[in-house]
Amino acid sequence: MLKIENTEVFGWEAAIRGMRNPMNSWDKSDSGYCPRYDNDPIYYGFKVGENDLKLMKNLSKAGNDHGKFLRMINVTLDITAPLYWWKEFDTYKVGTVANSCSTMHKIHAKRFTIEDFSCEHLEDFFLDGLKRIIELLNSARRGFLAASKEENPLVPAKDYWWQMIQLLPSSYNQKRTVQLNYQVLKTMYFARRNHKLDEWHTLCDWMEKLPYFKEVCIDADNND
Repeated sequence: MLKIENTEVFGWEAAIRGMRNPMNSWDKSDSGYCPRYDNDPIYYGFKVGENDLKLMKNLSKAGNDHGKFLRMINVTLDITAPLYWWKEFDTYKVGTVANSCSTMHKIHAKRFTIEDFSCEHLEDFFLDGLKRIIELLNSARRGFLAASKEENPLVPAKDYWWQMIQLLPSSYNQKRTVQLNYQVLKTMYFARRNHKLDEWHTLCDWMEKLPYFKEVCIDADNND
């Protein structure tokens, strides 16, 4: 399971201006701001003109050095996904920033439920196993909360905390607010679009709906 919320895209004007700096061709730029369309939630009030779009496609197709203007088109979003997917996402350290909900500090903040885990592919026998683990996690949580209120508990609160941390499955969903750019998204798309994890397919489908991403980052590279 992967959920995306609060997408924002910005930096178009600077990216296009910088893209034209090498050839001093600013006079050929035909992009600009225009009214936001209420019926299009992914449209951000900036229209790329035909001249600029053609140059974007050519530079993007020429490779990362020529297409470095893509690094200036920034994207922020909230992603909720299982820990096993975040381990793969963390491969991309360049061009990404992320602030996550803290497992270390807030693992005890709420009761564990089945909705906290990505388990859509589990068959009944294995789903029952996950439910048993959730029961154990909640038992450790109750022990932690009780011990935290006592001055000299028989079992220290931290001992219960360790039970939660080390028992927590990698299917546990974590929310992060992430900043990326079009160049790193392009790298992710072509590296992960055929991945076995459903979460990557969900993210790639989202990329295709970003403003001009399909035209500049996907179609330009697929057309010889």
